[in-house]
Amino acid sequence: MHRVINCEEQIGKVVGRRVVPPDPLQYASGLQKTLWQLNPPRIPKGVFRFRTHEEADQWLMKHLTRSRES
Repeated sequence: MHRVINCEEQIGKVVGRRVVPPDPLQYASGLQKTLWQLNPPRIPKGVFRFRTHEEADQWLMKHLTRSRES
C-alpha cells in the first residue's frame, strides 16, 4: 500500500509554536536570585543517633527554625 502525499496541500491548523529560548546566562541569573530568596534551611549532613523519636524531632525543629546567619 502506497501513501499519497500532496505537497501542495495547505496545513489547516498549527497546534503549537516553537519558542526561541532566552539567553541562558540571564535565565540562570534569574533562577539563582529566586533560589536565594527562597532561603532553604541548612540542616547538617551526617548520621545522628538519638535515644527517642522526640529527641530527634526536637533536634530537627531546632535546625529548621534557626536563622541562616547561625
